[in-house]
Amino acid sequence: MKELTKAEEQVMQILWKLKEGIVKQILDQMPDDPKPAYNTVSTVVRVLESKGFVDHKAYGNSHVYFPTVSEDQYKKFAFDKVIKSYFNNSYKSLVSYLVKEQKLNLSELAELILLAERSRKKNSDD
Repeated sequence: MKELTKAEEQVMQILWKLKEGIVKQILDQMPDDPKPAYNTVSTVVRVLESKGFVDHKAYGNSHVYFPTVSEDQYKKFAFDKVIKSYFNNSYKSLVSYLVKEQKLNLSELAELILLAERSRKKNSDD
């Protein structure tokens, strides 16, 4: 899987929400500050298609685009890349960063520990 540009990620966020859509529907979901040109969005969608993130169904001259990579799949890819690139593949380093730099408090940290324990228990029960 390849990393997405900011524009590609914005289009994917919209397609994940819509499930499928034509370029105009994608454009309509974009913020107005300033809204990109139709051709720009169309180009981004075609690039996403060439990268394997999007496919389309043709209805005459219209193309309805839909994601072929789920949001969860990309989220896992992006998160794994951040962990590897910035935290030396160490979740301990990530949590340390969250506590120090993002001011993660003790109750939030306890909640994370509880989630990890539940996840571990669920995985061992499967």
